[in-house]
Amino acid sequence: MKHVLILLPVLLILSVVQSSGQDFEELEFGTDATFEVATWNIEWFPKAGQTTVDYVSQIIEALDVDLIAMQELDDTDAFDQMMDGLADHVGYYESGWFAGLAYIYNPDAIVINDIYEIYTTEPSWNTFPRSPMVMDLSFEGENIIVINNHYKCCGDGVLDYGNTSDEEYRRYLANALLKAYIDAYLPDDKVILLGDLNDMLTDDASDNVFQMLLDDTENYLFADLEIEQGSSADWSYPSWPSHLDHILITNDLVDALNNDGSAVATIRIDEHFPGGWYNYDNKVSDHRPVAMRLDFEGSVSVNTPVPERFGLTSFPNPFNPKTVISYALPEEGFVNLSIFDSRGREIDVLVDTKMAGGQHSVEWDARHHPSGLYFTKLTNNGSTRTHKMMLLK
Repeated sequence: MKHVLILLPVLLILSVVQSSGQDFEELEFGTDATFEVATWNIEWFPKAGQTTVDYVSQIIEALDVDLIAMQELDDTDAFDQMMDGLADHVGYYESGWFAGLAYIYNPDAIVINDIYEIYTTEPSWNTFPRSPMVMDLSFEGENIIVINNHYKCCGDGVLDYGNTSDEEYRRYLANALLKAYIDAYLPDDKVILLGDLNDMLTDDASDNVFQMLLDDTENYLFADLEIEQGSSADWSYPSWPSHLDHILITNDLVDALNNDGSAVATIRIDEHFPGGWYNYDNKVSDHRPVAMRLDFEGSVSVNTPVPERFGLTSFPNPFNPKTVISYALPEEGFVNLSIFDSRGREIDVLVDTKMAGGQHSVEWDARHHPSGLYFTKLTNNGSTRTHKMMLLK
């Protein structure tokens, strides 16, 4: 009888997970002709173990967005397991220490040029409990810089300038340092700063940790400001309630945001979740994701533009144990993409077929190979490119 009592709740949970997919289908946010990015505090992932992994996997597939910036990744093994089951997505994190940051992206939609952290040294630790994670990506000819953040929480609502123990002041400094970084190093780039920023945009100016960004209307715009100014039913953190998860864009993205195909929304997953907010809060997260869809007018097409040059890259590199190999074909033709070890022996064939010109990518899983130097060789219509990759286990 004891075994029946243990098994029955498990069966009920599995039944709910399996039956919930139909509801999640209505969450779709992505389109073929736009770039989509979402910020999602996943609250100590996975807060309910395998149940959380199953739910989050279904939600990601339903949302169909190009990029998700996540906060509070607690268990990297569970994250890796989830990504193994998401065939159309790739996951990346630096570490899971103290609720780490992560990215989940669709390699068929975007090409990753680089990922790196900033403000990583000890003088920045008080301001940034988690170092901001920067992603440099390309989408249909557009170069976009995304900065994922999770600011210090809590406080009394009063900004105590100069007090490094004051939570509001720590968030104020985080905004000041990130603005300084963007102004100095990315002044002409399309930048998206997002994450769980743990404060309201609509606080009085004297206590508003974002005021320097709100005042700089020539260079910055909070894409989600109207959400916070509207009904609390659309806020990202219903438990308080408050709106703490934000998307800031630089002026080079404002025109795209104003196009007809663009949108910004809090994804109210709990309204499609079995058991509503109570179960979503207990099984997934206490935050809702906030997502933005950008229409770049004529620069975006359902058909991938054909590149002028033959190209081959991989990311991450070095890697362990997976990397995404991206390649550009200037014309249609037969393609062979193979992996060779340092002794010149072919160990894997990833692509061997006729393909259309354009941007393509494929994931290589090297978990069964030893650490060392590897080469990927791309052949297309008589032309060849090679690229070095380092596997570090």
